[in-house]
Amino acid sequence: MRGLGPSSRAQLAALGIHTLEQLRQHEPVALYARLKQQWPAANMNLLYALIGAQEDLDWRQVARERRSELLLRLDDLGLAPR
Repeated sequence: MRGLGPSSRAQLAALGIHTLEQLRQHEPVALYARLKQQWPAANMNLLYALIGAQEDLDWRQVARERRSELLLRLDDLGLAPR
């Protein structure tokens, strides 16, 4: 899974997500919210990496192109960084 390091993969595995196909079955913001509940230290880079892995993009491209959109969605969930 492109852009996801060992810690991120371990966090996903704890939720039963072991493959790219399984990852693609989840809406990334909702999945990030679940991960954030269990690992409060998770930050926006994880969200960018989740989307990057799902869409086969570099996480930095996701950050550049979708940061505002994602911040608004996280704000609606009360998860936007302060």
